[in-house]
Amino acid sequence: MRDEILRGKDGRVRCVWAEEHPLLGEYHDTEWGRPVHDDRKLFEMLVLDGAQAGLSWLTVLKKREAYREAFDGFDVEKVAQYDEAKIEELMGNAGIIRNRLKIRSAVTNARLFMEIQREYGSFDEFIWGYVGGETVVGDWSKMEEVPATTEISDRVSRDLKKRGFKFVGSTIIYAFMQAAGLVDDHLRECWVRKEK
Repeated sequence: MRDEILRGKDGRVRCVWAEEHPLLGEYHDTEWGRPVHDDRKLFEMLVLDGAQAGLSWLTVLKKREAYREAFDGFDVEKVAQYDEAKIEELMGNAGIIRNRLKIRSAVTNARLFMEIQREYGSFDEFIWGYVGGETVVGDWSKMEEVPATTEISDRVSRDLKKRGFKFVGSTIIYAFMQAAGLVDDHLRECWVRKEK
């Protein structure tokens, strides 16, 4: 990946990774770095970012619709009740990433996600508390400047692990924070950044 901004076919200047595939472009333009406060969507992002571990984000995006169908629209209460039979069924679903540890982590994390909802009133209230309710805006001119982890992602990761969450290392959590708009790492010249 080059470390500069790229002008797309539509004439808009974007973060270079967004021009690598139409799905990445759509995700970049409409979701990445935009604040999410809906618990169902936050749970979806947590599951998908965990599923990405060791893979490309494009691989996950290509499977997102199959994930939504397989995981009951990311209804956290339903996912929390999945049993061994359901895990086996998911292992047979070619539409998703068939990694038993990742599938089990979604179920475990759903149960723990609900504990946080009970404790804080919502997962949104819990997670946005780490950034004081405001998006942390990066000030980068090249993709190579964008960090893979930060002190905040380290802290969130540590706290979630302490609660028993799986697939929540600091790199995964930082990607989740970017996806959910807790962090906005659009480069300075990117049209999305300039629009805000």
